[in-house]
Amino acid sequence: MCGIWALFGSPSADVFKYLDACLRIKHRGPDAFRIEGDHHLPHSCLAFHRLCVVDDLHGMQPFRLRNFPFLYLLYNGEIYNHRLIQDEHNFVYETALDGECILHLYNKGGMEYCAQQLDGEFAFTLIDAEKRQIYVGRDTFGVRPAFRMTIKDKGILGICSEAKGLIDLTLKEEYVGAKIEPVPPGKIETYSIDEDGQVHLLHNKAFLKTGEVPKYRTLVTKFEDDPLKNVENLLVAAVRKRLMAHRRIGCFLSGGLDSSLIAAILVREAKAAGITYPIQTFSIGMEDAPDVLAARKVAAHIKSEHHEVIFTTEEALESLEHVIYHLETYDITTIRASVGMFLVSKYVREKTDTVVMYSGEGADELAQGYIYFHKAPNSKDGHEESMRLMNDLYLYDVLRTDRCTAAHGLEVRPPFLDHQFTSYYLSLPKEDRIPKEGIEKYFLRKAFAGQNLIPEEILWRPKEAFSDGISTMKKSWFQVLQEHCATLISDADFASREKFYPHLTPPTKEAFYYRKVFEKYYPEREQWIPYFWMPKWSPNATDPSARTLSNYKLTTTEEGAHPVQNE
Repeated sequence: MCGIWALFGSPSADVFKYLDACLRIKHRGPDAFRIEGDHHLPHSCLAFHRLCVVDDLHGMQPFRLRNFPFLYLLYNGEIYNHRLIQDEHNFVYETALDGECILHLYNKGGMEYCAQQLDGEFAFTLIDAEKRQIYVGRDTFGVRPAFRMTIKDKGILGICSEAKGLIDLTLKEEYVGAKIEPVPPGKIETYSIDEDGQVHLLHNKAFLKTGEVPKYRTLVTKFEDDPLKNVENLLVAAVRKRLMAHRRIGCFLSGGLDSSLIAAILVREAKAAGITYPIQTFSIGMEDAPDVLAARKVAAHIKSEHHEVIFTTEEALESLEHVIYHLETYDITTIRASVGMFLVSKYVREKTDTVVMYSGEGADELAQGYIYFHKAPNSKDGHEESMRLMNDLYLYDVLRTDRCTAAHGLEVRPPFLDHQFTSYYLSLPKEDRIPKEGIEKYFLRKAFAGQNLIPEEILWRPKEAFSDGISTMKKSWFQVLQEHCATLISDADFASREKFYPHLTPPTKEAFYYRKVFEKYYPEREQWIPYFWMPKWSPNATDPSARTLSNYKLTTTEEGAHPVQNE
């Protein structure tokens, strides 16, 4: 996890004029910082915040190589197949930095070819000063973030890992009218630089779409006749390849299926790879929260070094504005789910030496894990909804995991969003991927059944939304938020909400408060999200919480509280 910042077509040659804007994202890379102009490209400024995870000696950026002196790389992410690429193409690397392969691949086959060979999570800006072109790329699911700022009539282009690093520029006279948008995942944007230093978009092209089979050489090359075994093998490979780090590795553990599978595989694979320190797992919740109880049972089973973070209502509410600032969104369910993750990430940074964090994000979208999938009319509709969710991950759950961890200088790695794993899973018959026997993610669960990898009751534990699972038994977290926000927004203001916010008008006082805080830091940027995340096929749903759906109920057993489906 790092922070990249670049500005092209700048009216000022003084790079330190942009220092304050660059420092807005310093939390992403607390280990080192560099800012510089580029003598090959006047009117440009490049900056980098480093979180040192791979190759201590050569990781500072903008990155250059002796063999390609006119190529500059700003890069945030991890390329897990960089050694496979080296072997396959006989590249002579100058460093141990995984991102170096980007420059070699570009030099060999161009930018689209390069991006198609990368197995990992990444966002980058590559500058070819000789061709006077700029390339901006982002991984298929947008696991690593990137925003662009453009002013077409002035030929200005800004790139930053987070929008907050660009928003201050728009307050300056020379940047009035600037448009800030997320860089779309799975695409390469190509820009030209004219003789006056102005930037012009040439084209925007997809290099890999959701569900497409990877074009690069993969770790798993042989498949079994049994698709259940292939799902298991591919997920294990996804966990194994992400062990690439010299900083300590840990895992978020909610006690649900997804994080429990990842944590269990991680503990086993870390030991097999010769990692000698114990894998730390982290759960969070209020007193007697279902997730805390379930995670405790999983941690004991897999023998991780487990940490429980218990927070109070007051602590959570105090963090709310900070969470919205870091998230750069006003989506209701994203904010609710982020508070717990923000607080547990803060604990990891302050109380441990773990830096690289595995997580279970992506499984619900991929494997139809949300409770509302039980209401899908047919398997075709279920598949289409799964694809929609996967394509929009960068606006919701992936955004949450990145910003909550990056806010505290951590790096998150989600194996469920591995390219090969997702493409294989989505190639399975649609009928195999729908909920079965009253339980969602049935096929994924069945792939690990009978192995004692995690406790059986956890393997078959139905879906509990993260923002609900951290709640107490007495009151759900979303109810706490609703009651709190009701005291902050007047009836008069709420009655005028359509006048204040015509785009995605807040439906509740809770949503109104989130929007108000968002506008405080990111005025007139409401277009960053196209819709509020809500369950589909639930016409009577008025809230995104799973606990408000008609087919949800909570039961309590000696194992703790867990959700079940009403028949």
